[in-house]
Amino acid sequence: MERGKLRIYLGAAPGVGKTYAMLSEGHRRVERGTDCVVAVVEHHGRRRTELMLHGLEQVPRREVEHRGDVLTEMDVDAVLARRPRVALVDELAHTNVPGSRHTKRWQDVEALLADGIDVVSTVDIQHLESLGDVVESITGVRERDTVPDEFVRRADQVELVDMSPQALRRRMAHGNVHRPDKVDAALSNYFRPGNLSALRELALLWVADRTDAYLKQYRGEHRVSAIWGSRERIVVGLTGGPEGRTLIRRAARLAEKGAGGEVLAVYIARSDGPTAASPKELAVQRTLVEDLGGTFHHVVGDDIPAALLDFARGVNATQIVLGSSRRKAWRYVFGPGVGATVARESGPDLDVHIVTHEEAAGGRGLPVARGARLGRARIVSGWLAGVAGPAVLALLLSSVHLGLANDMLLFLAVTVAAALLGGLLPALASAALGSLLLNYYYTPPLHRWMIADRENIVAIVIFVGVGVSVASVVDLAARRTHQAARLRAESEILSYLAGNVLRGETSLEALLERVRETFGMESAALLERVDDHAPWTCAGQAGPGRPVRRPDEADVDVPVGDHTALALTGRVLPAEDRRVLAAFAAQAVVVLDRRRLREEAEQARALAEGNRIRTALLAAVSHDLRTPLAGIKAAVSSLRSDDVSWSEDDQAELLEGIEQGADRLDHLVGNLLDMSRLQTGTVAPIVREIDLDEVVPMALGGVPDPEESVELDIPETLPMVAVDPGLLERSVANLVENAVKYSPGGEPVLVSASAMSHRVEVRVVDRGPGVPDEAKERIFAPFQRYGDAPRGAGVGLGLAVARGFAEAMGGTLHAEDTPGGGLTMVLTLRAAGAQPEPPGEVTAARPAAPAAPEERSAEPERQASW
Repeated sequence: MERGKLRIYLGAAPGVGKTYAMLSEGHRRVERGTDCVVAVVEHHGRRRTELMLHGLEQVPRREVEHRGDVLTEMDVDAVLARRPRVALVDELAHTNVPGSRHTKRWQDVEALLADGIDVVSTVDIQHLESLGDVVESITGVRERDTVPDEFVRRADQVELVDMSPQALRRRMAHGNVHRPDKVDAALSNYFRPGNLSALRELALLWVADRTDAYLKQYRGEHRVSAIWGSRERIVVGLTGGPEGRTLIRRAARLAEKGAGGEVLAVYIARSDGPTAASPKELAVQRTLVEDLGGTFHHVVGDDIPAALLDFARGVNATQIVLGSSRRKAWRYVFGPGVGATVARESGPDLDVHIVTHEEAAGGRGLPVARGARLGRARIVSGWLAGVAGPAVLALLLSSVHLGLANDMLLFLAVTVAAALLGGLLPALASAALGSLLLNYYYTPPLHRWMIADRENIVAIVIFVGVGVSVASVVDLAARRTHQAARLRAESEILSYLAGNVLRGETSLEALLERVRETFGMESAALLERVDDHAPWTCAGQAGPGRPVRRPDEADVDVPVGDHTALALTGRVLPAEDRRVLAAFAAQAVVVLDRRRLREEAEQARALAEGNRIRTALLAAVSHDLRTPLAGIKAAVSSLRSDDVSWSEDDQAELLEGIEQGADRLDHLVGNLLDMSRLQTGTVAPIVREIDLDEVVPMALGGVPDPEESVELDIPETLPMVAVDPGLLERSVANLVENAVKYSPGGEPVLVSASAMSHRVEVRVVDRGPGVPDEAKERIFAPFQRYGDAPRGAGVGLGLAVARGFAEAMGGTLHAEDTPGGGLTMVLTLRAAGAQPEPPGEVTAARPAAPAAPEERSAEPERQASW
């Protein structure tokens, strides 16, 4: 069955018109005759959005009962049974009510797509999982409803629904997004112009990156080599010299002038040996370019200008930055240099900048290493010396005869010169031609192919032998030079690979991308299988080339062990490159194993944490639970004893002890059960709007003499809070009981509340010994009791449970010092109506990030709670 297609409307913030655009698309498809239904749409009371539902078939929602409330969710089974061609599903990142078919709505969408149903959906940029920390730093809100980035990236279409911050705020002010009573709070908090501008930039950059990835894939599939200047990409050519830092900074300044500018530094090493590159300097330059937001690349290529241009066109670069040559002026006799060659062959679509620097024309610190061949110029010179040299010498000696011995020495000199220049073959040609000319012109009988004197035969044989010997030595030296240069190049690449490992670059995809880039391949994939008969699976792949499913489909495959292979497509590599490629393949397997070991370590860590909790629980059960049981049993045994006649007062005291022990057991068991729920992630708060003065007094039921030990200060003018009343009651109860436990006699615990921006703070203040700063976070860990708390003071779960419940409701809990001594627990809750969307869209809230100095609310003796 063909998989359905997914189209997503992406917005920077709630209210930009994503749902309206989705419903408009639904109407367009219905008008074209497409079978389109509304699977779920959240209009949040927006009149214009609600009107768009008219004329569209809506699949009835499924009712789910949860904790006494009846809630509605998308009925996935009903949509699958209806089998429309297109389903409209709003709020892709929504978290379903417990008891639903899937935990997240995007998983519901995946089920529809797998059944061949096309889906049109919506999502805000802050709900992408990878951007959670960034969004929290901007808005102060930690989004709990998230969708994996990979799921959104796999969508067939992602369309940006954009609106300027000013226009969105005007929509808010006109009541088109929220109810009028919530507009002021929203405009002054989440919908501040700075927040909206930052979220808009995130959305634009995310869509631009996705478009760039699609463009790269398209260019690879269609083998487009021409440069499309869709954005400024600046390639910096590095030689390993000290001028590289200047070039990188210059390229960074050029990139800043263009929107979305990107810097790619590339060092090209010859396959037969590097030039005068300093590994230390290259490491410094790599760090510099990465600090400036660019990337560093290492490419192997014999023809440096061609390799540089191929790399630039491969990444769709628009500019190349090179430094002025460090060669001396006289060396330009041998060629124009890399800069001039790149500028000449770059074409009209690629700009080349030649940047001056202090090292220009200063010469290189090390000589250039020769390659595997002697070079075209030397080979041509060797053949000219070996073929034309003897002929020219014969013409010169035709007028001046110096004797056979001297003539042979001159011809030998020409042969040696040909050997030194061109190697073995030119020397053999020179020796053969020279011996023939000596025989014909200078060995009696003259002008005949005969040698009369035996001594002359020996001389000519020695002449040929010396020429061949010298040529052999030169050829051997050239091969040894090639081998040394090749080993030097390999060691440089392996050193670069080892550096990546030491720097912690353990991403398999990043390593495969380095392999593909280094050897100039189209794609690189790591394949593995369980046994010899199992099918191959792809553990990781990089590059836009065709996907490889088996090693025999690749142009190059390097086996690593019995069941793993590195497969590359693009061209056939020479055998001498396979040794370095094998090192990359082995490192790829190590990275894969390390990733799996890391996953296993995480699982082991979770198991160890569970064991620690269980061990602490057993320790708690062994004493803290046994103590009240022992007291209850002793009191019951005393009451049942016939040996002692108890007075009414004594009986009442024993019964009171039994009741207190039972209450203590109930409290301890309740905390243990609550912590178990938090550890297993089964706490699902039902958030609703409620007044604090309805919940906080109920939390004091377990405190002895609450009228004497607790002082309440809950103003009636406080805004309502969006919380789960049951979880809030348990959190406040644990905080108050902990404060009463450590407060000195006669000092009541103060429970106060106040409103700050879109938050409501509940403060539980005691005058006890306090807690040092380094221990303020540790006291919230399970089974932690601070200081010299007696064993019977509990199992150390009260604060851990209170924080867990607070975070489950989208709030925070932290400890502060009480002015004058003591400890203050600050419970921060979300005020009703503070969120830009109802809980169905955003279910978590945290304190807003600090405002600019002129925007801070000046409240004396208040400490920041973020």
